[in-house]
Amino acid sequence: MKSNVTLQIAVGFLILTGLSISAAYGVEPNAKTELLWPGGAPGAKGNEPNDKPTMTIYLPTKEKAAGSAVIIFPGGGYTHVAIDHEGHQVARWLNDLGIAAFVVDYRHRGRGYGHPAPIQDAQRAIRTVRSKSAEFGIEPNKIGIIGFSAGGHLASTAGTHFNEKFYEPVDANDSASARPDFMILIYPVISMGPLSHSGSRSALLGRNISKELVDKFSNDTQVDSNTPPTFLVHATDDKTVPVENSINFYLACKKARVPAEMHIWQNGEHGFGLGKSGTPVSRWPALCTDWMHKMGLCSK
Repeated sequence: MKSNVTLQIAVGFLILTGLSISAAYGVEPNAKTELLWPGGAPGAKGNEPNDKPTMTIYLPTKEKAAGSAVIIFPGGGYTHVAIDHEGHQVARWLNDLGIAAFVVDYRHRGRGYGHPAPIQDAQRAIRTVRSKSAEFGIEPNKIGIIGFSAGGHLASTAGTHFNEKFYEPVDANDSASARPDFMILIYPVISMGPLSHSGSRSALLGRNISKELVDKFSNDTQVDSNTPPTFLVHATDDKTVPVENSINFYLACKKARVPAEMHIWQNGEHGFGLGKSGTPVSRWPALCTDWMHKMGLCSK
């Protein structure tokens, strides 16, 4: 516990001073971490590291660059962020495919924030990447998102509520569209109803939740013809987030005629990230690569 506290203090100091957090999180040396809201996040409760969401930028080599990008929302039940195996490791995989990657360390209940802070940070990340697409060497219409577990709920919220205003514009970045061009949802929380992960639901929306909020953020009910093409992965034996979350989102996409692909394994449980080598679920990155390749998003 003491080492974790020491790490948090060290990371906080680095963010406050504007220095690289590579050493703290094992970020690649060529990656760069920036504040999402240089002038302060909307609804910020203070001026501490917990009040300052960040985005770590991973750009592929120019030789590999395919001109596309994926913004990454790690899971963590809206109480923390699994920044390594659902964040930085994923960014390195994407870079190897020639895809620019952006790991978002968003606000959550563990830092004192519930709704709407996470979706504010998600929309801000999408708009920032699109606004700076020329600087990052990407095409503004090839910007997707990937989310794991509760990060999958955040991603699916961004993909189904992109026309909704969750904060007032603060600079030129916010003039860009918040709609992702495609979505990758890995063992995602989708429902805020009976099928939800109860911890994620209460961390995001609180304990006494109105039916209106439950319906609004059960994102399978929000799919329409404008929802981005979606790739879904889940395991049947997931005891944390029922597989029906992915199934219902897929069926909603099918009904709305949104291009969608889903892969469900019998075994895999929850939180497998890119998948342990030699396990069936470790095939999903290759299948996802094929899916992105067909859309002209990656160099492989």
